[in-house]
Amino acid sequence: METLSNYLPTLLIFLGLAMLAIEVGVLGFSIMILFFIGLGSLGAGILMLIGVIPQTLASALLGSGIMSLIAALGLWKPLKNLQNNTDSKSVTSDLIGYRFTVDVDISSSTPGQVKFSGITWKVISDSDIPAGTEVEVKHTDVGVLTVQPAS
Repeated sequence: METLSNYLPTLLIFLGLAMLAIEVGVLGFSIMILFFIGLGSLGAGILMLIGVIPQTLASALLGSGIMSLIAALGLWKPLKNLQNNTDSKSVTSDLIGYRFTVDVDISSSTPGQVKFSGITWKVISDSDIPAGTEVEVKHTDVGVLTVQPAS
């Protein structure tokens, strides 16, 4: 047990860096709990290394816990806002401008379907389009093509 207390600061620093690397590199900053525990372990290890807190297992656990709590309280809101930041740019697609002929009547209340590239797409329109009309894709969403009559 003597050996563990000699290397406890180094072990905590290594453990903290490993948790930070896993959280950011592997998990993509998705759960944040490892980030806070990693910061707490890293901070406690550094404080042990410079002699601010004693090099005991109890001090390591208490110091890591307190520093993790402080990091979580201080960083939770800014990091959560960073995660919730969404990009509002419109999606561009190679399908915009694609022309095809619809097989069924399409209206704003009754969408149609078209199979393209192995995927069955829902086809919607703001106006009534009779079957057999050539249409052009003006907008795409996930699994949905918004069309208008081709000009």
